[in-house]
Formats: sequence, structure tokens, C-alpha cells
Amino acid sequence: MAAIGSVIEGKYEILKLIGEGGMSKVYLAMDKRLNKQWAVKEIEKRARDEHNEVVIQSAIAEAHLIKKLDHPSLPRIVDIIDQSNVIYVIMDYIEGEPLDRILKTYGAQPQEIVIEWAKQLSEVLDYLHTYDPPIIYRDMKPANVMMKPDGNLKLVDFGIAREYKQENIADTVNLGTKGYAAPEQFGGKGQTDPRTDVYCLGVTLYHLVTGHNPTEPPYELRRIREWNPQLSGGLEKIIQKCTQLNPEDRYQSCAELLYALHHYEEEDDAYRAKQKSKLRTFSMVAGAALLSLGVGISAQAMKNHTNNADYDNNILMAEKAASDQSKIDYYLRAIDIKPTVNDAYLGLMDAFKNDTAFTVEEEEQFKKKINPHLAQFRENPDYGDLAFEVGKVYWYYYDYGKSGDSDNGITRMKSSVQWFEDAVTYGSKDRNYYGMANVYRDIGKFNQDITLHIEEASDKGKYSPYWKNIKELLKLIENSPDESEIVKLELYKLTMYSIEAYARKFKLDGIKEDDISSVIESVKKSTNNVSVTTDKTQQIKDDVINRFGVTEKAVNNAYRNQ
Repeated sequence: MAAIGSVIEGKYEILKLIGEGGMSKVYLAMDKRLNKQWAVKEIEKRARDEHNEVVIQSAIAEAHLIKKLDHPSLPRIVDIIDQSNVIYVIMDYIEGEPLDRILKTYGAQPQEIVIEWAKQLSEVLDYLHTYDPPIIYRDMKPANVMMKPDGNLKLVDFGIAREYKQENIADTVNLGTKGYAAPEQFGGKGQTDPRTDVYCLGVTLYHLVTGHNPTEPPYELRRIREWNPQLSGGLEKIIQKCTQLNPEDRYQSCAELLYALHHYEEEDDAYRAKQKSKLRTFSMVAGAALLSLGVGISAQAMKNHTNNADYDNNILMAEKAASDQSKIDYYLRAIDIKPTVNDAYLGLMDAFKNDTAFTVEEEEQFKKKINPHLAQFRENPDYGDLAFEVGKVYWYYYDYGKSGDSDNGITRMKSSVQWFEDAVTYGSKDRNYYGMANVYRDIGKFNQDITLHIEEASDKGKYSPYWKNIKELLKLIENSPDESEIVKLELYKLTMYSIEAYARKFKLDGIKEDDISSVIESVKKSTNNVSVTTDKTQQIKDDVINRFGVTEKAVNNAYRNQ
């Protein structure tokens, strides 16, 4: 046992004993160099567990497992010290109280708070499950969850967590806390997987919201409204589904559970009206109710946390959705939560263009979301990034004005100008897209205005800058290996169209024939090198190739009498 006042490795001064188990002791220590407090877990090398097995290798494995993780709801391990008789694991000192102590002191917790805790725990478990390789926690219970003074939770004690190995048919030992553990944790009933943690979390929620310990009589999980009829029927259904004996009948992931928690009221319309009334008074009573716990949880903080979690969850569900329409629906919900943040809009744009068409209906959905917040959004320093991507979606995918085999290239360019203008106006010059946005904007403006200039005989001198921008855009796209096939082919088509339509104008503005011919040859080579994967891009590629002869003839006719 480390003596109070002793210093480990000349660095960590032991201040007091703060925890003790059968196999280890935990001390509060002060880092003499950093003037920072740490928790020091001391494990004797001869320590044995309840099965009389030496636990030191298990403890070291636990330490190394946590050390590679990085999540705000997990403690950090900063040092592992191996001495002759003991191992010291230096980790974050987590100030607060374990949830089992809060239950013992105060009984069942308010439903709104339990649901917020459930969301935090679902998020951290999902982080573990989606780690590479996945980590199954396997010991979720109130005693292993610390509530910090700011109201946030930390998951502690990774003693029986393990990396998930797909080839394992079953776990070989009984692990977990009876009452909280899933059936498959007791050997011979299949391998533990993410659904095991779903079960344990469901039992933990049951205990928190009812105050009835599943390890005590009546040793069964009744419907939570048998204990308290005022509880939500929606939450009751969630806990029931979590705690099904057959893993196939539970939520199949913590991401799925998190989504259900965000929408639990949808399962209970009668409860919703009562809950709204309770929520209005919650901010007034929560501070007083939790003051004795040393927790300053404000209603606004809870709202912000809920919004962040709901936004992130919708983004996550969109990324995992199987269909484009599902992706779009989730992104639209996320935008409603945070209408001036890029991520959901960028995901929405990607979903819109997945079928290589940005339809008028999709444009209406997009504008309905962004237009009411556009002035505020333009104050966001990242708005220029979004404006550039929206401009490209209009430029290459906009479907308005297209019918049959007719092209709507000019319409697409005109519609994109305002977005590239915003990218230039509100974007930062040090962003990679900035120069390209300028070129797109100027090419779009040329095609937007050139007809009027021709009618007014004021187009002289307009074609040389346009030609320069075409060549610059070709160069930028060629130097961007991640650009899609449709972006490249649409640019090559625009180049051929421009040469064919304005060859004589280029000549009058001083563009040399050799310059144009060189660009044509480059576009020929690049077009033939594009590998197409869809019928649409194959059609564009064929259109470009079919215009080569016509374009070259237009150049010859324009420069014949030089």
C-alpha cells in the first residue's frame, strides 16, 4: 500500500486513499511538476480475483485499452508505472459522484435527467462499438458511471471490457454484474457484442428511473409504469426493447437506441402534453433539486446538449442510411436543429447529387431551409465552403430547364453564379477552393451576360478573359485528382461548346489558333482517359467526343483567312 505523502517516480505525491476494491486501491495524487491532480490505481502483482486468478495481466490490458481511447465521457490514462511488487496506473481524477450513490441517497431520478444521461451513455458506447477493433464494455451499471459537477457523465472501470472478435462463437467466462448483465454474459449463450451493452444500459436506465435495484427482490424487470404511472410509455417501450432476452429482439446498435431516445415522446402522445408542462418548470426546480449534489445543471445547458446530441445523431443516422431519401430526411431534420452549420447542408448536397440530378423539388427543399437564415449564415466563417459546394451542385447537376436530350448548361451556370459569388465574398482567401470559385463565378457571369453584350455590340474584349478562365479551370480540375467524372466531362463539354460557338470572337480578341488547338488536343486526351461508371456520364463522354470534329472545323473556318 502506498503511504500517504510518498512520491511515485519522483512525480506523483499520494494525497489520500479515495477508493478500495478486492484487487486494487485508488489514491488521489498531485503531480508535483504540473501541479495537477490525478487518480492513481495501485494493483499488487500477486492480487487475485474471485476465481483465485492472478489479475495483473488483466489490469495492464485494461490500462492499455483505455489509453488508446479519446472521448469526453471516458477517463484518460496518462502513465503506466511498473514497479517490483505493484503496477501504478495514472489516470484522470474524476470529481463527482457515482450514480449508484445518487440512487442510494435520493432514490429514483427525474425522467428528463435519466433520458439525458441515457443519451450520453449511448453516445460513448457507440464510440466504443465503432472503434477499430470494436470494444464491448460489458459492465454498464450505476456504480460505473460518474456524474461530474457540470452534470456530464464519465464511464469508468474497464475491468471486463474486451475487443470484439468476430470469429469468437462465445465468451468463455461469466463476466458482468448479475442483475445488470445480459444472458449471453454467463457463458454458452453466444458471444457478447454491442447488443450486450444495449441490454446492460437498459437495465441501468430501469434502475435510475424507478429506483428499484434489479439485484434485489423481486429480481425482475417489471414495466416501469407499474412502479410509477407518471413515467412515459415511450421510455417504457425503449427499456423493454433494450432488455429483451434474445439479442435479436433488442436495438441492434447504440446509434439505433440513441435515435429512439431522441424520439421517445413520439411513442406516447398522451404523455407529451404533460411533459411539456413539466419541462417548463424543470429549469426552476432542477438547480435546487441537484444543488446538494454539487451539480449546476441549467435548463439552457441541457437544451444545448440535447440539441448537439440530436444534431449529431441525425448526421450519424444519415450517414448510415441505406437510401438517398432517408439520408435527405435525416439531414433536413439536422438542419432544423442547427440551420447555420455546414455539416448537414454538405451532406444534403451529396445526397441530392447521388442520382446525378439536382431536381427542382430538391432545390425547393434546400432553399426553404437556408433562405430564412442566409443573412445570419453569412456571418459563419465556414459559410464560404458551403457556398462553393452549392455552386458546384448547381453548375453540374441542376435539372431545371432540361427536357429529353436537351442540355441546360447555360441555365446551370447562371444559377450557380450567386453561390460562387458568395464563396468569393464570404470565403477566406487561404481556402483551397477560393481561386476556383473566382474562375467559376467569372465563367458563369460571362455566359449570363454575353447575349446582351452581343445585342448591344459591347462584347469586344470579353472573350479573351473568358478564354483565360476556361484554361485556368481546366488546369485546376486536372490538378484535382478527386474530382468526379461528371465534373471533368461537363467541363470538357463546356470547353468544346465555347470554342465552337466563339472561335471567331476569340480570333478577334487576339487568341492564337495554336493556343486553341493545343487546348482541343488536351481535352481529347483527357476525355478519352476518363473512366465512366454511369449511363449519364457515358452519354456526356460520347457527346464530347462527337463534337471534336465539329469544333476543329469551326476553328479552321475562323482562322482560315489569317
